[in-house]
Order: sequence, then C-alpha cells, then structure tokens
Amino acid sequence: MSTQITFLGIGLMGDPMVRRLLAAGHAVTAWNRTHAKAEALAAAGARPVSDLGEAVRDAQIVISMLEAGPTVNLVLQAALPLLAPNALWIDMSSTQQAEAQAFHTLLTAQGRRFIDAPVSGGVGGAAAGTLAIMAGGSAEDFAEAEAVFAPMGRATRVGPAGAGQVAKLCNQLIVGATINIVAEAMLLAQAAGADPAAMRAAIRGGFAESKILEVHGQRMLDRNFVAGGKITTQLKDQRNILAAAEAAGIVLPLTELVTARYMTLAKQIPQADHSAALIGLEQMNPGQRVGAAPDQLD
Repeated sequence: MSTQITFLGIGLMGDPMVRRLLAAGHAVTAWNRTHAKAEALAAAGARPVSDLGEAVRDAQIVISMLEAGPTVNLVLQAALPLLAPNALWIDMSSTQQAEAQAFHTLLTAQGRRFIDAPVSGGVGGAAAGTLAIMAGGSAEDFAEAEAVFAPMGRATRVGPAGAGQVAKLCNQLIVGATINIVAEAMLLAQAAGADPAAMRAAIRGGFAESKILEVHGQRMLDRNFVAGGKITTQLKDQRNILAAAEAAGIVLPLTELVTARYMTLAKQIPQADHSAALIGLEQMNPGQRVGAAPDQLD
C-alpha cells in the first residue's frame, strides 16, 4: 500500500533510501537544504520541494536523515507548526538518546508521534535495501511504520523512544573498536612476515569472522579509504557513546581509548573512511605499510 512520505535530508544515505521507497511504490516528497540534491531524485519519481513547510504539509509520515541532533532539532522546530495532526515523524539520523527523547516529548505534546530509527549498513546497505534499522517508539507506531521500513532494510523495535539511538550507539561502539583491531591485525601480519591478505583469508569463518573483517579488511588491503562512513562521523558517534555511558552511570574504558584514536585521526584525515584507522596506525609505526597500492582518499 502506498504511503505519502516526506523525506528530509538527501545526502549519501538519504538519496538511495528515497530510491528504495520509490521503487516500492511509495509517494515521496524530497526536501534538502541544498535543493539540487532533492531535484536529482525527480527522475526517479520523487517530488522535490524547496520549501520545508510545503514539504511536510499533509504528509502521513515524515522521515528525517540529517547530520546530527542539533540539525534535526532545527528542522523539526521549523516544521512542527505545519505538521498534520497525528503525523508520524521517523528520525533515522544518528543522535544522542536524550535528543531523541526530547523530540518524542515535543511531538507528542503537540499531538504528533515519533520514532527514532537510526541505521547501520552504510551507503551500500542503503542502496541494496539491507540496512539494519533500530527503532525506538510505541509498538503501535512501529507496526504502522514497518511497511515503510521494509524497502530500506530489516527493522527491529528495541524499546521506547530513545532506545533506537542506544542500539545504534552499541552498534557503533563495536564497529569503531573492531575497525581498529582489524587494522592492528593487518599491520602485525605485515610486520611479522605473513601475507595480510592470506592471513585474512585463513581466519575468515573462525571466531574472528565479522562484517568488519570482510568489508573493511578488504578496504585496507585495497587501500580504498574513500568515505562510506567518515572518520568525523565515527568520532561524533564515539562521543555520543561516552555521553550515553555517563548518563547511565557506567565507565567504558576501551571505548575511551578508541575515541582518543578517532580524535587523532580526525585531525589528520577527517574526510577519510573510518577504515583509514590503518593509516593512523602506520604513522605510529614508521616503515610499516600494508600493501603496495596507492591510498585512495577521495
């Protein structure tokens, strides 16, 4: 069944997500602060609109995919007076748990509804419709949103509003740390006389197997550091993880170390993919380098 959707934020992730929705038969109005990015979706069947108020007016469901919580807040505050009664706002951006809870409070107080539904899977997952979608909100609202989530990936309700962001932070905690560990394994193999590519092939299928070893391990071998997930984005997530841990009254010592590594990387190669943690590691070990290919950074 077609749903009238307004999608706010046509970036690296938003563009393929809208295309998946259109291919599934949904009617999508597209809005972006840089209007040309929304216009690029017209040929795929979207209705690009330059005015935010016009974009959200009459929408049954509004999906936001924006850079961070403060941006979501600005757009939400501007759009709220024009939202249809009982409209469902689904924020698929990565924000802090407290921000998602504040969005929920604001919308419900005004007679609208809210789900936080951050994603994992990167641009490739968005294009393939295989994103992992972690949703926080009421069971009733989630049931209504499932048909919208389905073309974009696999959605799981993990608790009330704000819980989606907690699940995403747990995901990013594992991703951020594991990329660094895979980089260390690659460099150790190289420095100690083993073939890093053969080492990776040998351990795949064992307990060390992971999506990170599969995807980012290959990126490291190819030295393909063109951003899918930027180092600066990972650093934002790391800081949000530590903020959530502080709010929950716990200490995450390994995450603190990983965050420090991304702080250093963000000063050196901020626009690179987070798999470029390998470059930072090599800079700490002069004379050691995995593979002979030139670095691809843009």
